[in-house]
Amino acid sequence: MQTQFNLDHFIKTFVTKRNESLLKADFEKYNTELNKRINGKNVLVIGGAGTIGSSYIKAILKFNIAKLIVVDINENGLTELVRDLRSSSGYNIPEEFIPYPVNFGYRVFEKIFKKHGPFAIVANFAAHKHVRSEKDIFSIEAMIENNVLRARKLLDLLLQYPPEHFFCVSTDKAANPVNIMGASKKLMEETIMAYSDKLPIKTARFANVAFSNGSLPLGFIDRLNKNQPWSCPLGIRRFFVSPQESGELCLMASIMGESGDIFFPKLDEEKDMIPFDQMAIDLLHYLGLEPDICKTEEEAKEKSVILTTKSLFRFSGKEGSARIPTDSSPDYHRDQNDNKKSWPIYFFGSDTSGEKAFEEFCTENEILDNDSFINLGVIKNSVKRDIKEIDGIFEKLHQLFETNDVSKASIVEILKSYLPNFEHIETGKGLDSKM
Repeated sequence: MQTQFNLDHFIKTFVTKRNESLLKADFEKYNTELNKRINGKNVLVIGGAGTIGSSYIKAILKFNIAKLIVVDINENGLTELVRDLRSSSGYNIPEEFIPYPVNFGYRVFEKIFKKHGPFAIVANFAAHKHVRSEKDIFSIEAMIENNVLRARKLLDLLLQYPPEHFFCVSTDKAANPVNIMGASKKLMEETIMAYSDKLPIKTARFANVAFSNGSLPLGFIDRLNKNQPWSCPLGIRRFFVSPQESGELCLMASIMGESGDIFFPKLDEEKDMIPFDQMAIDLLHYLGLEPDICKTEEEAKEKSVILTTKSLFRFSGKEGSARIPTDSSPDYHRDQNDNKKSWPIYFFGSDTSGEKAFEEFCTENEILDNDSFINLGVIKNSVKRDIKEIDGIFEKLHQLFETNDVSKASIVEILKSYLPNFEHIETGKGLDSKM
């Protein structure tokens, strides 16, 4: 990221509005037991190059593990993970730390697993996480394959070499899902819970991770670095946790949870839920810019071109990249004097398929434990289907994907038949049609 500002400070001040991690008190409460269960153990992290996976790794490296194997299909992400860890202080990196750019559904992953195992701790963060991934039957099949079918294959491998702790990440969108992504994660939950009497299964639903890879807020920074306008939905309020909190939440769930537990953060709807449009305005102000609100995408793009030609940003030397002027740079003072401190932003009403108007972590039929942890709640009665029933669901999905006339509607119908709380919102519009 070339934009020069303190992202961690912005998140604490304007997004989570917490100076300390949400999990600080729980880590203090369970410090002794966490050390006992983590230190000296072999750890496997799947999807470790992503925002949550890498944050989980940073959280667990505060302890003293014996071995760390990281698997992810993002080769560049793994490279940056290694550079980040090796360039930082405060992490207890084990001598045997090996990142592999491998798909965990491939045969070579099984070879890696058997060579470096057994593992006491296995955490899976590989997932399609965007609602935009349900654009058509091909993207939907890939999403279900990644979020559900490969998770089942991993579970069957773990049965041969059972870990002490297994964690597979879920999402708040699995609670009363309205999109196929959320339904796929709900089906993932029920799939892994079918194994909870044989393996120590834990998962977590949590809020949006502020400025995570691929997120709208991180997109704001990318747009600035490319001298492009912003685009933001109006009135979409969401819960947020910081990247650090996301990793710590998953670590606490994976190590301290009981088999079958679903963890979620205790957040207050009035205090902790904020709209994306407010975050956008706050970020512009934090960067010393004023929002230039545009009526259309075209107007926003035209204004960004004009601003670029007038050198609102000073180029850093890399073609197509820019740096926010600081208060000590000549560009900043020139912008002040010329009264050109603005950036075009287009606000729009959300009308895309699968967009939920609100967030929730649990449903009215789920039994909650709000006492064991200070800032985490736990769902204790997660649905545990028979494995044969899970096989039946998978068989129907396989059969559907093999037909020539498969449609998004037919996939929705199959998911609805097994997930009674699934109420898909279909508008015929997707995020890929927007800036």
